[in-house]
Amino acid sequence: MNFPLIGKRCQAIAFPLNCKRTGWPSGFTLNRNRFISFHGLLLIGLLVTSLGLADKSFADKPKLQLATVYHKGLAITDYWVSEKLDGVRGYWDGKRLLSRQGYPIDAPAWFTARLPAQPLDGELWMRRGQFEAVSALVRSGSKDDQLSQGNTRQVNKRQVDSWRQVKFMLFDLPHASGTFTQRLRQLRNIVQAVDQDWIQLIKQRRVSSDSALMAWLEQVVAEGGEGLMLHHQDALYREGRSTDLLKLKLWQDAEAKVIGHQPGKGKYTGMLGALLVETPTGIRFKLGSGFTDQQRKNPPAIGSIVTYKYTGVSAKGVPRFASFMRVRQP
Repeated sequence: MNFPLIGKRCQAIAFPLNCKRTGWPSGFTLNRNRFISFHGLLLIGLLVTSLGLADKSFADKPKLQLATVYHKGLAITDYWVSEKLDGVRGYWDGKRLLSRQGYPIDAPAWFTARLPAQPLDGELWMRRGQFEAVSALVRSGSKDDQLSQGNTRQVNKRQVDSWRQVKFMLFDLPHASGTFTQRLRQLRNIVQAVDQDWIQLIKQRRVSSDSALMAWLEQVVAEGGEGLMLHHQDALYREGRSTDLLKLKLWQDAEAKVIGHQPGKGKYTGMLGALLVETPTGIRFKLGSGFTDQQRKNPPAIGSIVTYKYTGVSAKGVPRFASFMRVRQP
């Protein structure tokens, strides 16, 4: 039985073992199975502690409110409407910044220093069309992590400079009482008290009619935006999918799991041709468009979850005109 963690890194640990994968300490006479069942666990624990992995604790998944798809027939004047930003969901739990899945986001200390000790829901956003940049920054780890891996100060300076371009765009107060209109007033007061350029409230406005709503949507998309969000004025903050929070786009989007890679042909020879993906309902299809050349050279890993856009489905439930958008954040 081999332990994949036992390799070159273990030689830095003061432990009386030969660190070769197949070696055993000299003079060793105990039953090896017993050694593995007890001492092996102890060794792995020491490895985790030595490598600093024990400090990478993860929070429970935040209990966030999620949107459903817009539908016609609404009393549109009862809704606040804002642009749907193409950033990374950020949840401030009162002490630290977390992703939608509960992973810590290692923002610089100055970025969150003046945030209140109450939960905030928002989007980490740079500007339109910069999702990949902010997503890469969020995944890059903290400055201390970078230094421990031997990266240069120049790399860390670039990372700090990138965070200077990020704004935490707030749109709700998780678990706070009151209607959405009341929570908006609280958010305005919070943003004013924080008084930092990178902590902002997403602009909310009223629209007078369905035609005005669709005209605004077309304008946002034409300018490089993703779509609109509609939030009922009297809505309470509830965990999970809510019919009081709606997303409106010129296309639909959904998520699927990558289960295979198909090689490219012609100008894409040696690169990705298409992803084979599977939806949560078991529908399998190919995603062959929407990729940059860099993404084709380094395609999403098998097992990862990707977001795609499409316009309707076939009689068999297969998304029509499906196109890759992004890899889902962990």
